[in-house]
Amino acid sequence: MAVSKVSFMAVFAALVFAMAALPSAVDAQSSAPAPAPTSDGTSIDLGIAYALMLVALALTYLIHAADFCFSF
Repeated sequence: MAVSKVSFMAVFAALVFAMAALPSAVDAQSSAPAPAPTSDGTSIDLGIAYALMLVALALTYLIHAADFCFSF
């Protein structure tokens, strides 16, 4: 009876190790390469720079206009 218990445990352990190795064998496919970017971000940076320049211009105009109104 002891021999059958040991052999059952050995078969069970082998089955557990085989099942543990199965997910890594299933995921062994390589993923597709990422597509090339459509832009390098230069146009986005340029748009942000233009927006910030317009904000700075508007603030400068408003500050000088307010300064001119209160100087009298």
